[in-house]
Amino acid sequence: MRAVGVMTYGGPEVLKVVDVPEVHAGPGQVRIHVHAAAVNPTDLFVRNGMRAEQQKVDPPPYVPGMDAAGIVDEVGAGVKTGIRVGDAVMAMVLPKGSHGAYREQIVLDERAVVKAPKGFSHVQAATLPMNGLTARRALDLLGLKAGQTLAVTGAAGILGGYLIQLARKDGLKVIADASEADEAMVKSLGPDVVVRRGDDVATRIRQHCADGVDGLADAAVLNELAVPAVRDGGSFTSVRGFKGAPQRGINFTATFVREYDREFEKLDRLRQLAEDGVLKLRVAETYPPERASEAHRRLEARGTRGRLVIAF
Repeated sequence: MRAVGVMTYGGPEVLKVVDVPEVHAGPGQVRIHVHAAAVNPTDLFVRNGMRAEQQKVDPPPYVPGMDAAGIVDEVGAGVKTGIRVGDAVMAMVLPKGSHGAYREQIVLDERAVVKAPKGFSHVQAATLPMNGLTARRALDLLGLKAGQTLAVTGAAGILGGYLIQLARKDGLKVIADASEADEAMVKSLGPDVVVRRGDDVATRIRQHCADGVDGLADAAVLNELAVPAVRDGGSFTSVRGFKGAPQRGINFTATFVREYDREFEKLDRLRQLAEDGVLKLRVAETYPPERASEAHRRLEARGTRGRLVIAF
């Protein structure tokens, strides 16, 4: 069975189509014939050696990928979520060894798999699980209430977009950042205010919210540069493990999406929101497995607006 993985760490060129053993669904599991796997920044760490210490417990190939969409072709005994053979589904994957989404078949716990949103292709569905759950986790950590104000950095990216749309659905006021080139696109996602992105974004946010925002989701990984935008006693969450130095009573948290692994109800809620038009699923380009290295190279070049997807 084909997968895309690495035998040795390095640049995009080390990604190769490799052969991995066929897998089968056990009790409480489903097998997906994967048609699409989204390419995310976290996948680069599987490939470039940044996670070598964690990965050394398993033999290569190391297969990246946290988002899969396709058709269920095998269901194990005792599955209770209603997933059936033939269903179009999507899932978040936590890569381990050759168990990553860049493969033609993958077996997952039943609670990691939900039906794909109706009216969307496999490629589109593959852009939702990991980033959608990350956005949901970030908002839950911030703990804001309807009517409060959220700032989102990195708003033009997939994660930033989902943060904006979910926050608006939660009844929050949203201030988002954007470059001049991305301003129209970011506005189309529904924030109340758009400010120019950059290292001084905190100052720009304060121009619209003098006391500071109630919470900030830092998808741009600005870290301490974004902290001044938050009011005294507000909340701040990062997506790369940053936890700010104690100051002004701000509640600092780090958003780790693995904490929402197998959260069936949360992922299924994202499906419903996509079907309802609340969430926009954005695809930048698709690549066959043989050109996965091109997708990684383009992602590393930055500036992608929409998700790159490997289509099997």
